[in-house]
Parts: sequence; C-alpha cells; structure tokens
Amino acid sequence: MRALLILIVVLAIGLVVGDRVAVVVAQNEIGRKIAGEYQLEQQPKVAINGFPFLTQAVDGTYHDIGIRVGDWSGENITVHDLDITLTDVSAPLDDVLHDRTSNFVAAQAAAKALVPYDTVRGFASKEVESLSYAPDGLRVTGTFSVEGARVPATVIVTVAPVTDGIRITPVSVQPAAGGPALSLSVVQSMLTFVVPLRQLPLGAQLTEIQPGPDGLRVTAVAHTVRFSDVPQTGGE
Repeated sequence: MRALLILIVVLAIGLVVGDRVAVVVAQNEIGRKIAGEYQLEQQPKVAINGFPFLTQAVDGTYHDIGIRVGDWSGENITVHDLDITLTDVSAPLDDVLHDRTSNFVAAQAAAKALVPYDTVRGFASKEVESLSYAPDGLRVTGTFSVEGARVPATVIVTVAPVTDGIRITPVSVQPAAGGPALSLSVVQSMLTFVVPLRQLPLGAQLTEIQPGPDGLRVTAVAHTVRFSDVPQTGGE
C-alpha cells in the first residue's frame, strides 16, 4: 500500500510538472506569434491563467489569457504599458496543433495603455506649452493670441473617447496673475483637438480615459474577437 501511495504521489507530481511545462511552451508560442504579427521589437509576456492548463487545452476553452506588450506603436502614436486580457478564448485543440490560429475567438479583449502627455501635446496647437495632472483636472498651460496680444493662461480640459480618438475640450480658464481675462469660447476655438488614437490592438475601441501623473490611462474593449479579422496595424 505504501508503494502504491508513493506511485500516486509521483504520478501527480509528474502531471503537475507536465502541466506547467506545457503552459510555458504555449505562452512562449503565443508571445512569438503576437510579436511577429504586430512587428514588435520585443516578445510580449503571456500568462495563461487557470489550472490545470492541459484540461483547458483539451477542452479548447481558456478562461483568460494576459498579454503584457509594453510599448506599442500604431496610427503614428506610441503608447506605453500596454496590457491586454483575453477572456473566454475558444481555441480547439485540433486547430492549435495544426497552427490554425485564424479559427480562434475571444469573447472579449480588454486593453489598457498609457498615452504620455508629450504625445498628447504633439497634436495640440502651438500655443500649448505643457500639460499636467492636477486634482481639479487636466491642466494645459500656454500663451494665447487674442486680438494681437499674447495672453498667458491655464486651461482646465476634459478628455473623452470619440470616434476619431481622444477629444480634448476646455471647460474653464484661469488667467495669469494680473493678466487679462480670456473667454472660454475663444480658448475652445483654439484648444479643442483630437489625439487620433482610434483603437488598440485586436480592434479594441476606446471606452474610458483617465488623466494621471504620467499621462492618459486609456481602456479599450472589443467583443467577439475573431483572430482571422484582426488587423495588423502595429509597427507603423
């Protein structure tokens, strides 16, 4: 009986070790394919969550797969800290074994990334000197031309996802100490602009934008992601 128990333990350990080896191999292969498809300089880190992995592989359904890309360029914009989470991924074992990735489908792809303020500023008017985060909102400082005069001011703006990307809209103006007042309508005509980040990889459309100390934290979501329909827009 003791020998049988030892054998069971050894077999269980072997299955666990085999499962972990298999998941590492799969993660590396997914990372390699994504790096190739999106022309990434570095292979992203992939984490297939859930245990045991082999059961998921045989079943052809993975609860969630995390992909840490890091820097990604698309639509002439570079974002940082790009993380993607795929949930309820259907990848039949036969398709996996025969490298038919076009048949894979994810119920949802959620992406998060950081758009640095220097990138945002590049799409603003020449009057803008800096963007910074503050408790009362995103601040834009600059010197604006009004009736031939150069007027320094700080403008509070809002950010929102729109079809064309990220819309920046002034909502209040704070003139410099001792300086002349500026009307909001004048500032809006000069300072309303769009950062043309329409989507993140896997066709994820922007759904939420939050200003932070280092830049704009964007969230994007896509539903029913068919890998055969994924546009290869990275690396431009």
